[in-house]
This record gives sequence, structure tokens and C-alpha cells, in this order.
Amino acid sequence: MDLFEYQGKQLFARYDIPVSPGEAVTEVEAAVAAADRVGYPVVVKAQVQVGGRGKAGGIKLAANAEECREHASNIIGMDIKGHTVNVVWIERASDIAEEYYASFTLDRAKKLHLGMLSAQGGVEIEAVAEENPDAIAKIWIDPVDGLTEAVARAWVAAANLNPAATDGAVDILLKLYNAYVDGDGDLVEINPLILTPEGKVHALDAKVSLDNNAEFRHEWAEYAATQERDDREQAAHEADLQYVGLEGSVGIIANGAGLAMSTLDVVNQAGGSPANFLDVGGGADAKKFINALTIIDNDPRVKSILINIFGGITRGEEVANGIVAALGQIDITSPIVIRLDGTNADEGRAILEPHLSEKLQMSPTMLEAAKTAVALAKR
Repeated sequence: MDLFEYQGKQLFARYDIPVSPGEAVTEVEAAVAAADRVGYPVVVKAQVQVGGRGKAGGIKLAANAEECREHASNIIGMDIKGHTVNVVWIERASDIAEEYYASFTLDRAKKLHLGMLSAQGGVEIEAVAEENPDAIAKIWIDPVDGLTEAVARAWVAAANLNPAATDGAVDILLKLYNAYVDGDGDLVEINPLILTPEGKVHALDAKVSLDNNAEFRHEWAEYAATQERDDREQAAHEADLQYVGLEGSVGIIANGAGLAMSTLDVVNQAGGSPANFLDVGGGADAKKFINALTIIDNDPRVKSILINIFGGITRGEEVANGIVAALGQIDITSPIVIRLDGTNADEGRAILEPHLSEKLQMSPTMLEAAKTAVALAKR
């Protein structure tokens, strides 16, 4: 679950991370009123979950109410890389002496938390990593041990931050790590983390992704209500399907996130492009397949559908019966290729066999199924 900047800053504030005062608004006059309360000069910032806001004209400095009104009028409703701006964040402007970068995420390969800190902030960290990887100081943290002040202080020194920023940066890094762990984050990032001319350090931006699996421990209804989803993603969300829309032509249905990711890779390997990630999970009933097939077939970019199922606890004949029942209730326009393997796969394939046609084909392996689906999509 990705948060907007203002939501990330509100989360940071709950962990006593210093952020600039501000308010989130949806209307022009509300923006002016918020700026009057916050105090000029202010920055009017478009709230979209995509980079490049500044270059697109979505971040503007306003010295007075007239400028705030003008900028808010231009930004609200603006399209930034396909994202419509519905909310703007009115924030008191900050004087900046230096800009840094700080983040925590999970290094899955090492099974440790990864902290990254750089004296080169305010730019895309990917570019820094590619052009000057030594400019990023990394640490790996055992969740059992956590982040100590001594480690944080050594980390700040290794990143070559201005000595004037050391105490403030250490304090924020400890609080940011707490927000990451206690808040169940997948990623918490501050870019830039700034040093002011007065020697204060605080977060000027916030990028936060939360772990959906931890939602039961938190009250995230407000965050969930503001998630940006296209029509396909919204329909999948309402059907309780794990779905991510992509831009390709081969629709993907798989059971299990790992298998779905592998299926995307194999479609690419076969020369095609996936239209989506869709995990139907462990259930194999007709309702799930009806919802999944309907969402994918309603996508005008989809030219073929690949169903890739590996039976485990869910047996092959249950999957096959679910697919047959679904196809009996809805009219699918795109041709379908099925690969079924795993527990009771032979029984499942026997159930599917009488229903095979040019519009419903079956392949024995994932690669062959992907090649067939790609070929059908290119016709």
C-alpha cells in the first residue's frame, strides 16, 4: 500500500520525525486558507504517486495568497504521467543548506533490513547508485538487534554528512527505523532529508509503502480509501483478487504470487508482454475464475489469456471444474491457454479435455503455454 506524500509525513510526525507544517486540501480556496494558516511562503505540492512532479509543474512556491491561488488552480486537476491531481499539500517553505537521502527497506536476499544514506539527496537515488555507488552508505540490520545509536552515528560518518547535521540525522534515522518496523513498512524514504542554515535537520519529503499483510495490526482504512487504482484494479480489489495492471497484451491468471511473477517472466521470455499480474490465491471455485476472467477480458489491451495453475493443497480437478464452470457462465472474447500441473493434474486435464477448441487450448509446460498465448496475442 503506497501512501501519498502528505500521508507519509503524517505517519512520520506520529513517530516524532520533524516535518514541515502543512495541510492537504482538494479545492483552490481551501488551499489559500491553508496557506494563510501555515504561513507564507508556502510550497504547493501535487499529491500523486509518481515521480517527476517538479518537472511537470506540480510543485510551486507561493509568496502570498494570490500566488497560492494561481498555483493551486493550475495544479488541481493536472495530469502528471497519467495521474490526475486531486489533492495538493500546502507546506511552509524551508530554507535549505544541504540535501541528503535516507531510507529503510528489506533486503530479501540477505533476510535483513537495509538502510541507505547519502549526502547526495534531492535527486533520483537510482542515478546516484549507477553513477557514483560509493556515495551511498549502506548498512544491514538484524531485526533482533535493531538499530542502535552507535551504529547510526557511524553510519552518518560513513555517508560523509556535514558534521553539523550529525546529531539531527542520527535522531531522525533512529525514529525512521522505528516508523519502518513498528509501522510495518515495506519502504520508508526521505528524499530530501535537509539541513537548514540554522543547523536543523528534518524531512522535506516522504515516500512510504506499507505491508498489506500487516493491515490487521493497524487502522489503515483511511489509507486504503485513497489508493490510486484504475478501473481494472478497482474491480479486482472489490473481488478480493491480487491484481496489478500492466501495459501488455497477454492476460495472466495464476495461483500464488511467486507463480504469477514467474509467468510474467516466461511471457517476456517468449517474446510477449503481460497485461497484468493476477493471483487468484488458493481458492479454485467458479466465482473466483469468473471475476478474474471478466476483469482481464474487459481490458481492451488483452488479446489472449494465459491461465497457469500448479495444484498443491488445491487439487487439479477442483481447478478444472472451476474453470469449466466459469466459462459456462461468461462469454470470453479472448482465446485462453491453460497450463495445469501439480496435485491431480491428470484428473484436471481430463476434465478440461472435452472443452478444448481454438478458443480454449491446453499446453503441457509453462514455456509452451506462454509461447502459444504470445502467438495468439500477436495474430
